[in-house]
Amino acid sequence: QVQLVESGGGLVQAGGSLRLSCTASGRSFSTIPMGWFRQAPGKERDFVAGMAWSGGTTYYADSVKGRFTISRDNAKNTVYLQMNSLKPEDTAVYYCVAMNAPFNAVAVTPTRYRYWGQGTQVTVSS
Repeated sequence: QVQLVESGGGLVQAGGSLRLSCTASGRSFSTIPMGWFRQAPGKERDFVAGMAWSGGTTYYADSVKGRFTISRDNAKNTVYLQMNSLKPEDTAVYYCVAMNAPFNAVAVTPTRYRYWGQGTQVTVSS
């Protein structure tokens, strides 16, 4: 059974940093694109960042570009999201996602991702 387990969320002041981790189990994701989405209260689930299996292809939402960095450690089946210069509008539940098949590109549509973690809350106070 495939599972994605996120960790690293919490409460931080504006301007601070957090690092989210997502460890996958049940199969290898070394050739599978992974990424992060987030959902704020009363809003749609939005794409944040994604990385193709090769690691060389990344894509970010405009709202986080220059502040967030996605990375992965295929040996550990883990993807990370380093979040710097956090803003109150970054407050949301963050979900780790993974596709179901090898694909050397990043998708921003949630329906392209087969596997989802349970989510981790990130709260940024002003």
